[in-house]
Amino acid sequence: MRWSALPPLNTLLPFEATVRHASMTAAAQELHVTHGAVSRQIQNLERSLGISLFERQTRALRPTPQARQLAAIVRDALDQIDAAARQISHRTPAGPLTLSCEPTLLMRWLIPRLPDLAANVPDVAVHLSAGGGPVFFERDNIDLAIRRDDFPFPEEASRTRLFAERIGPVCRPDLATRLTGAADVSQVALLHTDTRPQAWDDWRRITGMKAEPASQQTLEHFYLTLQAAAAGVGVAIAPYAVARDDLERGQLVAPFGFVPDGTSYHLLSRQSPEQDGRVRQLTAWLRDKTSQLENDSEPV
Repeated sequence: MRWSALPPLNTLLPFEATVRHASMTAAAQELHVTHGAVSRQIQNLERSLGISLFERQTRALRPTPQARQLAAIVRDALDQIDAAARQISHRTPAGPLTLSCEPTLLMRWLIPRLPDLAANVPDVAVHLSAGGGPVFFERDNIDLAIRRDDFPFPEEASRTRLFAERIGPVCRPDLATRLTGAADVSQVALLHTDTRPQAWDDWRRITGMKAEPASQQTLEHFYLTLQAAAAGVGVAIAPYAVARDDLERGQLVAPFGFVPDGTSYHLLSRQSPEQDGRVRQLTAWLRDKTSQLENDSEPV
């Protein structure tokens, strides 16, 4: 046999999934088999290789360095096989793509642009899901996710940068007339969001401006602080992307403009654009639309 050291092939899928999840239970759920079936295949692989691949602890399963090395190679081989099969297959991926997006960006930027998506990418159906934080494609049954890079992305994800995050204070136009400088913020309430409580501190650090408020109020999401700002409750700190349309309509103004905070938004996908035509078309559309966020000279 040409590959004399090759382990049993039917052990490799359960092994790779177990290393990736650090859990036989999660691997079994992903592969739609029993925990016992995964355990037996792992044991078969260990016998074949003559080594232990996992440190078995109470309620924990830790892959050894050798296991991580082998799993990475198996994953690369499976990706190559999958890509080759897609290239020679006559089957075209069908059905909608499930796209997860942070709630405020979804509500304030993406949803208003869905008519443009339908008009320009009519062959791609997209199911939207509100979500933030770490991405789990299998667990959450999603194909793509738009996320800010303030946490580690999955190693297996295909990644496309969309736009840089810019932040700045926003408020109702009549309130802005009282804000000729950052010191004037002491006359109004500052609006915070639970999902990014350090946003005002980040803005102060980046700009060097001191803004000591008369009072402060915290709401759960950016879309709530933006609504409060539009109602005249106070001054909100906001990402440009989610405030852009309100700025354009004149419902909000940005008295001090916007500054990059050092982070960016990315499109993460389970399949690379080269592997799935639907992902390729959606990625191209998102890159075109988000390029406007970087090219805009924002209204103030």
